[in-house]
Amino acid sequence: MAAQNQAHLFDDMTPDQSGYSAKDIEVLEGLEPVRKRPGMYIGGTDERAYHHLFAEILDNAMDEAVAGHASRIEVHLAEDGYLTVVDNGRGIPVDPHPKFPDKSALEVIMTTLHSGGKFSNKAYATAGGLHGVGISVVNALSERVEVEVARDKKLYVQMFERGKVLGPVNLAGAAPNRRGTTVRFKPDTEIFGEKLRFRPARLFQMARSKAYLYRGVEVRWSCAPELLPEDSKVPAEAVLTYPNGLADQLDEVFKGKDTITAESFSGLVETDDGKVEWAIAWTASGFGEADGFSRSYCNTIPTPDGGTHEAGLRSAITKGLRNYGELTGQKKASSITADDIMSYAGILLSVFIRNPEFVGQTKDKLSTTAAFRLVENAVRDRFDHWLAASPKESDKLLNWAMERADERARRRKAKDVQRKSATKKLRLPGKLADCSANGPESTELFIVEGDSAGGSAKQARDRKTQAILPLRGKILNVASASDDKLEKNQELADLMLALGTGLKTRFNIDDLRYERVIIMTDADVDGAHIASLLITFFYQMTPGLIESGRLYLAMPPLYRLSFKGKSVYAMDDEQKAELMQKEFKPNQKVDVGRFKGLGEMNPIHLKETTMDPATRTLARITLPDSMDELTELRPAELIDTLMGKKAEHRFRFIQENAHFADDLDV
Repeated sequence: MAAQNQAHLFDDMTPDQSGYSAKDIEVLEGLEPVRKRPGMYIGGTDERAYHHLFAEILDNAMDEAVAGHASRIEVHLAEDGYLTVVDNGRGIPVDPHPKFPDKSALEVIMTTLHSGGKFSNKAYATAGGLHGVGISVVNALSERVEVEVARDKKLYVQMFERGKVLGPVNLAGAAPNRRGTTVRFKPDTEIFGEKLRFRPARLFQMARSKAYLYRGVEVRWSCAPELLPEDSKVPAEAVLTYPNGLADQLDEVFKGKDTITAESFSGLVETDDGKVEWAIAWTASGFGEADGFSRSYCNTIPTPDGGTHEAGLRSAITKGLRNYGELTGQKKASSITADDIMSYAGILLSVFIRNPEFVGQTKDKLSTTAAFRLVENAVRDRFDHWLAASPKESDKLLNWAMERADERARRRKAKDVQRKSATKKLRLPGKLADCSANGPESTELFIVEGDSAGGSAKQARDRKTQAILPLRGKILNVASASDDKLEKNQELADLMLALGTGLKTRFNIDDLRYERVIIMTDADVDGAHIASLLITFFYQMTPGLIESGRLYLAMPPLYRLSFKGKSVYAMDDEQKAELMQKEFKPNQKVDVGRFKGLGEMNPIHLKETTMDPATRTLARITLPDSMDELTELRPAELIDTLMGKKAEHRFRFIQENAHFADDLDV
């Protein structure tokens, strides 16, 4: 009876008036999901994602080295844009796969998500690639991939295009003196666009970072000379091998810099549960590009968002220094926190563990609980011995940490006055529409261009947590202005008062009156220029603000698409075209409105698209990683080139990078 009723139910069903029916349900097969939504697998289609493809291939080669099967990795960037990674490991298996007898294991690995030899500990005890999607994702997002496998003194070859296999594995001949895997690939312009290219400096730093992480591997780097600028610091050829591992890397970063202790604290511990290597040095200057930083890795995979291994290191160092203070009769040592001693440290940490758990496919954060105890136990005893071995140096570190603790206590005492009292005392700028919250928690300062945009933002804001500061047009370029001009500039004076932090050497991030600072400008060329001027101001005048992750860029839409009460917003022309096809029928007359500026947006639209935390999009302003993601220029050099006094530097930069630009909105 139930079956009959169900049958009648389906008989009575007809497609609804919107045209949404079973035929609209897509079933993506093979590697189609990767090409459809690359952001789910590599975090986007920008330059970082583009280079992440190299990281996936390099990680596989490193896994062979860490497992003890490879001693050499070769990386070559060719003039035609193809990147080749070679290892002398075991080679990817090419025999028929038991589950797919008509396919080789190589083909299955290259064309099937969640396939690989790292789900158990049989083939790899510790590995970075665990989800079985790395090399298959590279295959899906490359216009061509060529794989050579040397196994059992024979050479096998297989080709792929955009994730599709071009033919079976071919036996290319004998290879009596060769073994391992060679992967040659070129990212697909259909996915990443025509502008993106591999940057030699970034590839070189990524390769060098891997060499630091595993002492037993030799990384041979080569790049077509035509791809290197005349003044490039990247060599055309290099052999990268570091017998002291992370200690060598830290010495290079701190070369020529003053540190609290004469020697860094470094070590390597191997146990049945895993391996831990670390190197730490402390600097009095703090928050410089290479002074205050933390770089951590798990199974050679960078973990920029930290995780349990970093927490274990912080705990070991903090407890160790406190204990040393107690043993030497320094009662104030008990007030030292992890931030007091770690915020001004250069930290390198690498762990190798079985079955690590990461947050997401891009593995930005380690979540394995056991990693905390592994690192804490490995580091704590060695740190105690290190402190006891050199009392004079240890006393320097302890006294320095206690000074940081005293400074923190003084700042906390000064901030006990509530916001309302502080507001009267500070004489905040008249144009600032401040929020009503008493503390900085969950508060935001929106910096907007012009009184018109400021008026709309004031109506759209949450008065309790969101403050608005309108600026008059383009602010002063602090990178080329004299100190006299800086002191007389009213816009910068208003901004400084609103922040409450002081500038340059007097800057103190703990005095920041807001949890976030958000630059909100029009989505046009002038808006981008104003945003770049403000970012330059924050970089040069408020050291540590960007590094702390407090600076953001609002992302207002360019278009509003409407039809019979339904409205969607598009960030650019590409998204507009996509939404027109996805959200509306071809015969519908969709009203397309283009926002000329924030001042012309109704407050309700501004709130919905740009200011409401539940529906808006924010871009966090960050600095490139000084070791893992080094661009052709360091941030300080790049700011000086683009924003400094010498126009010839900008002219040269434009000449070298003009081929990346097209469809400019001028």
